Amino acid sequence: MRFRFILTETWTSLRRNVPMLLSVMLVTFISFLFIGASLLTQAQITKAKGDWYDKVEVVVWLCPDGTSQSANCATGKAATTQQINDLQKVIQDELGDDVSDTRFLSREDFYKDSFTKQYPNGEYQGRTLTAADMQDSLWLRLKNPEKYKVVSEVLSGRDGVEEVVDQRQIFEPVFAVLNRATAATAILAGVMVIVAILLTSTTIRMSAASRSEETEIMRLVGASNWTIRLPFVLEGVVAALAGSILSCVSLGVLVKVFITDWLAKSVTWIPYINQTTVWMITPVLIVGAVLLSVIASSVALRRYLKA
Repeated sequence: MRFRFILTETWTSLRRNVPMLLSVMLVTFISFLFIGASLLTQAQITKAKGDWYDKVEVVVWLCPDGTSQSANCATGKAATTQQINDLQKVIQDELGDDVSDTRFLSREDFYKDSFTKQYPNGEYQGRTLTAADMQDSLWLRLKNPEKYKVVSEVLSGRDGVEEVVDQRQIFEPVFAVLNRATAATAILAGVMVIVAILLTSTTIRMSAASRSEETEIMRLVGASNWTIRLPFVLEGVVAALAGSILSCVSLGVLVKVFITDWLAKSVTWIPYINQTTVWMITPVLIVGAVLLSVIASSVALRRYLKA
């Protein structure tokens, strides 16, 4: 009987305060849309790092024929076979715990297998390059990609070594931009959450004020504090629930339209988030919105309705 009474009161309150509840729903929608976007951006960064970092290698560029900016290559001659063998021995003896695989790539193989795939016909910055313009290299796969600095310190400055490059340096600027986007989205989400809390509290207080006579009668007949407050709390929960669900649906649509149907088909070398990622964060957004509404409503009613 009491549960039915609470539901009836909640329904009555919802019908009376449609405009205010719509405003709460819209603010919740916008707030959790930003929060969801922030979570999805971070998930994209994590997915890309996990995929790329497992594939990238440390490249030890050996001295080329001709001029070089490296002091190790001042002679202008390519690394000798003995220097290459010595480097491979150093890698095996000193970096055996960090390097899982070592691959020697001659300048001819690099030109044929890598350079011409990226630059068809060997055309680069207005010049047509050949295999003779390339240089030999050692490609190292690390057991832990974070150990790049250890490998660089051991190999840099060795005879025959021009430069040690971690391929991750190519991706770090991209990740830096995405991290800044995540931070900006999180800040906007935080501002909108504060607005949602204030608006929910104000809406619930106004709803309680409009029904002050009813709540006073309920108190006189012995209704408990929670019996009086629960309809108002549920009122805020319904609005927050609707707003959070709407934000989740919108995130799903955005991911499908802009990522699955567009970016994933245009730029195929990046691993992307998908609808599964949206489904994973959906419970977080919905539960978060409901808890936020419950807390805001409870605090507002505690201050407004005297025990």
